[in-house]
Amino acid sequence: MQQKTFITSPIYYVNDIPHIGHAYTTILCDMLKKFRILQGEDVLFLTGTDEHGQKIEQSAQKHNQTPQAYADSVSVKFKELWNEFQLDYDIFVRTTDSKHCQSVQKAFEIMFEKGDIYKGSYEGNYCVSCESFFTQSQLGENLSCPDCGKQTQIVQEESYFFALSKYQDKLLEFYKQNPNMIAPAFRQNEVVKFISEGLNDLSITRTSFEWGIPLLENPKRNDNKKHTIYVWLDALLSYISPLGYMQDSHKMEYWENALHFVGKDILRFHAVYWIAFLMSLDLPLPKHIYAHGWWTKDGAKMSKSIGNVIDPKAVAQAYGIESLRYFLMREMPFGQDGDFSQKALIERINSELGNDVGNLLNRLLGMSEKYFSLQVDSKDVKKFYATELNELEHIINRTQEKMQTMQPQRYIEELWAAFSLGNGVITKYEPWNLMKNAEQDKAMALLGLIANILAKAALLLYPIMPESAHKIAKALSLSISPDSFDRLIKQHALLDDLTLTKIPPLFPRIDSPLMPESTQSGAESKESQTLKDSKSIDSKLESTNTLSLIDIKDFSKIDIRVGKVIECSAVEKSQKLLKLMVDINEPKPRQIISGIAQYYTPSELINKQVCIIANLKPAKLMGLLSEGMILASKDENGLSLLCLDTPRENGSKIS
Repeated sequence: MQQKTFITSPIYYVNDIPHIGHAYTTILCDMLKKFRILQGEDVLFLTGTDEHGQKIEQSAQKHNQTPQAYADSVSVKFKELWNEFQLDYDIFVRTTDSKHCQSVQKAFEIMFEKGDIYKGSYEGNYCVSCESFFTQSQLGENLSCPDCGKQTQIVQEESYFFALSKYQDKLLEFYKQNPNMIAPAFRQNEVVKFISEGLNDLSITRTSFEWGIPLLENPKRNDNKKHTIYVWLDALLSYISPLGYMQDSHKMEYWENALHFVGKDILRFHAVYWIAFLMSLDLPLPKHIYAHGWWTKDGAKMSKSIGNVIDPKAVAQAYGIESLRYFLMREMPFGQDGDFSQKALIERINSELGNDVGNLLNRLLGMSEKYFSLQVDSKDVKKFYATELNELEHIINRTQEKMQTMQPQRYIEELWAAFSLGNGVITKYEPWNLMKNAEQDKAMALLGLIANILAKAALLLYPIMPESAHKIAKALSLSISPDSFDRLIKQHALLDDLTLTKIPPLFPRIDSPLMPESTQSGAESKESQTLKDSKSIDSKLESTNTLSLIDIKDFSKIDIRVGKVIECSAVEKSQKLLKLMVDINEPKPRQIISGIAQYYTPSELINKQVCIIANLKPAKLMGLLSEGMILASKDENGLSLLCLDTPRENGSKIS
């Protein structure tokens, strides 16, 4: 029996048109669905739009439209773009759907009857943009929202509250029992810390506006005011309402294996509020929540005021959806922030797609046509190239592991090792010389090896670049299907004898940008100044020093200690900085800011022993105090931290 899997993107708020961040999240879902289908699973993929709330009501008024008409006009833009991108979603939910509204109303009643919802009054600072209340301690300068920076307003009204504090211990126990629930792991640490600091009960209705789902009449409540269900309870229940929750429930079995993709800015709502709601409703909890970072543009945070927001449709029209998909998956280490630039996109298209993949296929087609009239077989591959075949299988296994742990960037890196292997064997064994020396059997086996490399790689490329994978498969007379995946990937079989089919070049070279660059007008923005500061800091981290001689007295001044990384997270607005908390056996751990984010993910560093300079004068980087320096070595092959071959006590001195 097929395993049923349910994959969801966030449902996107209809306050603006889709941007590159929306596209990234939805493509991630499509990627995982395609990978799971190749594994033989029965997968449902949900996306959609969140359409209620005061912000939508206000936006509709500005456009002289009803809230419904305004929501309709924006929601359709998301659906049309996902269709244009050929994303294989199964459900497009809208929170204005009548069945969804019924599910939300009934869920509210269940939680009310259980005693998890009670009436009270609320007074606090409310951010219309974020649809969130904040305490005084959370607010920024001039009562600004800590999330978006916009001005909050004092709101006082009657409200129903969800008893979130009641679930604090249950949430902590759940995450203790499920240490890999949230990926990346450091995000789960953040969630656990947030819960541990204490949870306040959550306001879940409003009376000051009407654009939302009204409560059902209930004589037990004796309401004097008309309550509208608050946007987050409404929005989160959209994951289960299309499955038939509190209706026919004909698809609720998919909920047994649910996987959420969210941006890091809404992780708290999913990992705390949503899990508590599900506990209250006695429903199964999601298997995983995958939290990704934000996209910047040429190093700067995207903002409409700066004019640097990336339109994914424009990028796809200029470079193709396949190249866009590849770049988004390849460029951003999952969980960290990623930067979009046309220069980087073009470099990856020309080098990694054109040279590594397209050129390998072209070389195979050219040589097979010249030497064997496009005929290729695998009968002697194991005889002549057993070592390379064994290496290929190791690559295939490593690649799959990265998808299972939701590391799409690393998945691609491992997959590209297969293409490198294919190009490498051509250079190493020189098939033209094999033919010249009358070693036709060995030459045929070599082309058979390359064909098998491309076939297996095409199956694994399919989740990332489905159209390109189909084109490679067509050239190899292969079908992209669960049966092919089972035979070639799981059972490690080789291709049967086949006739290759010539196809046009996959990735034509691009010599100049195909889109006009966004321009920034007016005075220099705060974001752009932050970018300059970040680039200045990052460049300093990469600077090199001229070798000079010192004596032992100079060296003795340097205090190098062994430390253990106990916490690690990305530094916002920098592509290179990580914030590490390092235990060197002092009363409290050292905070160290290190420019190693391009070489290590935070999860890789947790519990790792490193060497640090402990007596370096503290310095501020990106506004964060750094109390030491981690030692590392860097060359053309990358960067590697200086570590010990056997564990030592934290704080041990290195001499």
